[in-house]
Parts: sequence; structure tokens; C-alpha cells
Amino acid sequence: MGAIIRAVQRAYSASTRLLSAALLIVGLAMVVSTVARGGGALALGVVLGTMLALIGAARLWLARSGLR
Repeated sequence: MGAIIRAVQRAYSASTRLLSAALLIVGLAMVVSTVARGGGALALGVVLGTMLALIGAARLWLARSGLR
């Protein structure tokens, strides 16, 4: 039973890291796309993209340090 629980915890940890990295990449892509199309610093794509990238980076940082 303990092996199953550890396997589930590893899968949860891996999926958390994967989704966090996806948030980070999508956020950065939004910022780059918005700036490339002429958006300014307060354009919606820059603001939302920055927020997504920060959330993804924070989740990755928390997942690595073992905090929940």
C-alpha cells in the first residue's frame, strides 16, 4: 500500500511541475507576442502574461523547495 501512495505522490509532484512550467511558458509567450505586435507595458497581454509567468515560476519554486 505504501508503494502505491508514493507512486501517486510522485505523479502529483510531476504533474504540478509540468503544469507550472506550462503556465510559465504560456505567460512568457503572451508577453513576447503582445510586445511584438506593438503592445505597451500596460497592455492586457503583457499584464496577464506577466501574472501567468509569475504564478508558474512561484509554483515551480514552491514545488522544488518541498513547501505546500
